Amino acid sequence: MIMDLFILRHGIAVEPGTAGYDDASRPLTSEGKEKLKSIALAMLKLELSFDLILSSPYTRARQTAEIVAHRLKLSDKIEFSRSLIPNGNFSDLLQTIKGHETVKSILLVGHEPFLSELISLLVFGEAHSAVVMKKAGLAKLRVPTLKPGRCALLVWLMTPKQMTLLGG
Repeated sequence: MIMDLFILRHGIAVEPGTAGYDDASRPLTSEGKEKLKSIALAMLKLELSFDLILSSPYTRARQTAEIVAHRLKLSDKIEFSRSLIPNGNFSDLLQTIKGHETVKSILLVGHEPFLSELISLLVFGEAHSAVVMKKAGLAKLRVPTLKPGRCALLVWLMTPKQMTLLGG
């Protein structure tokens, strides 16, 4: 079964080292939230829908997933996985995804450099990052058979600016 795998980097967050926040608790900024609302509107215009939204549990990624899910009316589709944290584990993530074998369209929400390395691994067969995900950037991969190594086609990669323009 062919799967569409969408990969979204979290939106603009409070800077690392900001007093009162460790890395896991850094929230989105007001600007980050507003841009994500526009990006979620662009997703609607692109008629994107997801059977599952799998997000890092870190605050900025969780908030990103929740904003998108709310706008797309998919709040009941969110799950959280530690395999999507900044130093996540590719094998664990692939096993988590395979555990949802009937799912045809998944949105992953996480962090850099993990997401770029994931795209590189699935498209080029190596985790050396040939792709760079900007904050709130979105990629679409078509995956005929999910496995470690080269197994996917990069259909498109949109910058946050492109998504914001599309979202109006």
